[in-house]
Amino acid sequence: MATQLVSKSERAYIQASLQATPPLRADGRGLLDFRTVLLETGVAPLANGSAKLNVGKMAHEGGGGTEVLAATKLEVEDIETGDGVDGGRVVCSVSCSPSAYPHLSSTALDELQYDLTVILQQTISHPSLHPQNLTIIPRKKSWLLNLDVVILADAGNAIDALFMAARAALWDTKVPRTRAVEYHAPEESQTTRDSAGAMDIDNREAIPAVSGFDTREMVRTAADFELPDYWDEGEVLHGQERWPICVTLNLLPPTHFLDATQSEEAAAPLRMHLVYSFASPTTPKLQSMRLSGPGELDLTQLKSYIADGERYAGELFKALEAKLREEDVRRNVKARDRFAMR
Repeated sequence: MATQLVSKSERAYIQASLQATPPLRADGRGLLDFRTVLLETGVAPLANGSAKLNVGKMAHEGGGGTEVLAATKLEVEDIETGDGVDGGRVVCSVSCSPSAYPHLSSTALDELQYDLTVILQQTISHPSLHPQNLTIIPRKKSWLLNLDVVILADAGNAIDALFMAARAALWDTKVPRTRAVEYHAPEESQTTRDSAGAMDIDNREAIPAVSGFDTREMVRTAADFELPDYWDEGEVLHGQERWPICVTLNLLPPTHFLDATQSEEAAAPLRMHLVYSFASPTTPKLQSMRLSGPGELDLTQLKSYIADGERYAGELFKALEAKLREEDVRRNVKARDRFAMR
């Protein structure tokens, strides 16, 4: 990440404060405390799922903090003639507002956006996280899930905020319900008169009676699909509990701290980004790990920090999960009311 430029004396002062007993931070937090996290879903009405997240907003001034906007959009892809793949695919993109990084040139900003896009894409699009309901018509049509994230302001800890906003947008995503459509050409009449000329006789073979509710064969032979009208805008994206979150350990041996501000990031010689998926709350899975900075770690320290990061990520996951479920209730009530008023 692009860190704020600080002088050597300021860096030494911040490091000495963090290593003091007890440790001191400019905003009075403990080493393992997060700033205030504000989250709202459904902020982009034209998206299939969206979320806006702010970390560290100043209560009295009404601004500041790291602010991230994430949105998902589903597009139909043709598997036979287009770029679609059977089962659908996920594509991620990260953009950074120039106002969030005024000290970076346009080339450096492009490199930062590329690095963040690679981190997000490699994690979110991993086969172990792939949702199972992106298929429309098997081997014919599927959904392309675009996840676009914009960093509007960076006051530190942007990667953690990036993954939290992405998880919230994916959680909020609704996949439109589809119904297969099959076309039948009109059959020509094949009738003859009986010998007396009193009755028409149908010479076509008898068609076996099939229930109109049996759609198994229709899915195999479907040529297109339609979208039924329903109040909840679709079904949730499968595997929403598996979408990962990131926790960043800012390492300043012999201690470490969480949720660093920009000046604290500049003072930390090494940062470890740990991305965990919680398909089961009791057995979290480490999806990816990334080290940034000039510092070094030995294997013993690495194992210890991974264990600590798993515990911190579990606490963050529980808090974020509770907030997302609250947002679900609020959004569903509004959707039902809006559908009833149509």
